[in-house]
Amino acid sequence: MINDINTLADYLGSRDLPALTPAALEGKYGIPQADAFVLFGGSILPGGDVFAAAKKAEIAKKYIIVGGHGHTTDGLRTQAKAVFPDLEVDSLSEAEIFAAYVQRKYQITADLLECRSTNSGNNITYLLDLLNRHNIDLSSVILCQDATMQLRLSAVLRKYRPELTIINYAAYQVHVLEKDGQLAYDKEIPGMWPMDRYISLLMGEIPRLRDNKDGYGPLGKDYIAHVDLPASVEGAFSRLLKEYGGSVRQANPAYKS
Repeated sequence: MINDINTLADYLGSRDLPALTPAALEGKYGIPQADAFVLFGGSILPGGDVFAAAKKAEIAKKYIIVGGHGHTTDGLRTQAKAVFPDLEVDSLSEAEIFAAYVQRKYQITADLLECRSTNSGNNITYLLDLLNRHNIDLSSVILCQDATMQLRLSAVLRKYRPELTIINYAAYQVHVLEKDGQLAYDKEIPGMWPMDRYISLLMGEIPRLRDNKDGYGPLGKDYIAHVDLPASVEGAFSRLLKEYGGSVRQANPAYKS
């Protein structure tokens, strides 16, 4: 079971660079800077730390935060208040919460915020609208989202802009292990999902990524570009389904476009 959880985690939460440095970017993609680094508000709070590290490293030309209100917003507010209790976040969008966090902690500002999107689909379409309004051309982009949703987000962007060089850099990477007879994380990550929520998020992605009548691929709802699901991932999901059949996260209609 533990190996199966980690199989899903590794598949869904990829990082295409060994480090957020111009040297790493140059070494793999032959460019010293991406055109944009985009943080998405579905992430837990450490996504803001990754955003700050990216900006300090000058790995991109523009730094953007995307996110309105969705199924992860309340958790993000709770995390932000735990770090900065005086931060007024109750009325803020995800993008605004992250912007306030990186300003307070690192004295860093984003170039642009997108504050209306409610799901992965309009995270991308509203981002592209924002870039068009500001006459920002993209040929390469680094995407940073919660590790559970990183792959799907990049597949949405591939649907709309297949010509782009899309570089994934998940907000965190973590494995699950057994400790004192219970599932635990192999490292401390501030604001990390409760284990049952984490497993639910991981398992909810596999049906969405499928390219069949029930999935989000071109043969289904057509929300994302085609994704190849390896047999090892499908096998891990099937085994976990026997243990956590009720844990597959369903889409919340409140956040539908």
